[in-house]
Amino acid sequence: MVLAEAEQPPNIVFVLFDDIGYGQPKSYRADSAFKTPNLDHLATEGMRFTDAHSAAANCTPTRYGVLTGRYPSRIGQFGVLKTYSAPIIPKSRLTVASFLKGRGYHTACIGKWHLGMKWVDGKPGTEKQLPIGARLIDGPNALGFDYFYGFTHARNIGSIIEQDRVVANVKGIENQPLMIGKAVKYIEERSREKKPFFLYFPMCPPHSPIVPAAEFTGKSGIAGKEGKYADWVYQGDHMLGQIMDALKRTGQEKNTLMIATGDNGAARRPYPPLREAKSSIYEGGHREPFVARWPGKINAGSVNHDVICLNDLFATCADILGDDLPPDAAEDSVSILPGLLGKTTGPIREATIHQAPAGLAIRQGPWKLVMYRNGNRELYNLKDDISETRDRSQTNREVAGRLEKLMQSYIDRGRSTPGPVQKNEFELSFGNSGTKKRNKKKNSSKGK
Repeated sequence: MVLAEAEQPPNIVFVLFDDIGYGQPKSYRADSAFKTPNLDHLATEGMRFTDAHSAAANCTPTRYGVLTGRYPSRIGQFGVLKTYSAPIIPKSRLTVASFLKGRGYHTACIGKWHLGMKWVDGKPGTEKQLPIGARLIDGPNALGFDYFYGFTHARNIGSIIEQDRVVANVKGIENQPLMIGKAVKYIEERSREKKPFFLYFPMCPPHSPIVPAAEFTGKSGIAGKEGKYADWVYQGDHMLGQIMDALKRTGQEKNTLMIATGDNGAARRPYPPLREAKSSIYEGGHREPFVARWPGKINAGSVNHDVICLNDLFATCADILGDDLPPDAAEDSVSILPGLLGKTTGPIREATIHQAPAGLAIRQGPWKLVMYRNGNRELYNLKDDISETRDRSQTNREVAGRLEKLMQSYIDRGRSTPGPVQKNEFELSFGNSGTKKRNKKKNSSKGK
């Protein structure tokens, strides 16, 4: 347990950029043309991870991993949901929000949900707009969040939901100012309470639609169409800064663990030396900027090269509180607390699974084995080939076989952490014919 008996548990703020590329922040790529001053400043005040990964190379699966601490392939979630998709997290499954709520935290999700909702009246509107007053159940409030203010996904960014009802329809350009305004207000309100809080803030930038507010137009310093996108990136970073300012202004900065990261790579924007971008099983699809700050606990300006996963939020929260996780929760989450505190003596994770619509990959040390649905295999040594250009599956068959065996054990056991065997809702096998779907899941359609 990291907390002394007299210490209050820390507030936890998790800011999730949408479709941000590993090479976009200047703190990750010095020659980046994008302005990300707040993320870069956060890195100087905390720890910057260089080998952090989302659970998937696209939106919905990663968000499932963040909240459940579980690989989304276990439920067959390889694609993304639509406006009227059913919830993919059952109310019976413990989430990081319900876990923290059960330990005295006030919890809030403000921003993009994209994990499915059950609409009481069926389909009350169109894919892009929901009528005011439409009611939902089995959404954020059913999964541990005391408060929700946001939208289902980027395609209906104008329909604003508060708790379990649609409360407004606005122009897309107005959405993110509303989201950050509500987040700042939430932080201010929590400062007047003694309860610790958990704020999950999944923003829209730089995902499309690219709709920077008027106050950010031209602020990126880049002209033309690319400038509009850069303005959108800058607006996302500015929202991160507003959260940082609110914590400092209300005196809550010191006792807050703040994490800023992204859900997958940039859409159609590769940033060499990483190969490809969003939706790809290669590094450009899922390697993410990841910065954590906790004054007095995390050394300012530190850098960590361990492989970590966004799934690890859940186990890290439990570790901070000194609590054990139930055997049927967070099966693929590993605490990164020792790394945050600078107390690691070896790798944080035994191995990490990555996924994309095309298949799965498993990473251990420098080695990464890619396993495509069509049966093809590729093996890369990222230590000397970060661009994944030299397939070594034929020359290093022992390594490939060892990784394939480890992957199969993770599938068979229903978990990648110590504990009793758990059941997967979706079965995968990796024979000569590749990945096989044995049980179809209606929400597992491909998507970007």
